[in-house]
Amino acid sequence: MGKYPVGKKAAIFTAIVVLIALLAADQFSKYLAVRYLEGAADVILIPGVFQLSYLENTGAAWGMLRGMQWIFLLLTAFIVIAVCFLWHKVPFEKKYRAFRILSTFFLAGAIGNAIDRLFRGYVVDFFYFSLINFPVFNVADCYVCISLVLLLIIYRNEDFSWMNSKS
Repeated sequence: MGKYPVGKKAAIFTAIVVLIALLAADQFSKYLAVRYLEGAADVILIPGVFQLSYLENTGAAWGMLRGMQWIFLLLTAFIVIAVCFLWHKVPFEKKYRAFRILSTFFLAGAIGNAIDRLFRGYVVDFFYFSLINFPVFNVADCYVCISLVLLLIIYRNEDFSWMNSKS
């Protein structure tokens, strides 16, 4: 028998397939943004509320650390390693199914933006909530933010003693 039980192997395989599909969706949305929004006027979807607005972001949210791509690439590498470590440590129980799903979304978001940084030198952003003047963002940002918030809500009272096990 291998290192992981059959169910865990299937979960890892499924997560990899989902990760690839999420990355494809993110990169395709950015391709469409570059193709149809770059250099074009904003596309107003809900007047005064929501629009598509092309932006090349060389920083993080709100333009923080502008031009420091290497920091974000190192951070992404650390995140990938940390999530893989946690996948190895998390008990294979139904209780942690949400962790496996949400961490896959989180990874897809981190990797999706890293792909942009690596190959473009900036992240393509295009969703803009003008009603609240929220920073322009993209699909990968949605993956990261929504999954992180849900992880914090779901596991806020979790006892992480299982991390000390020798498995």
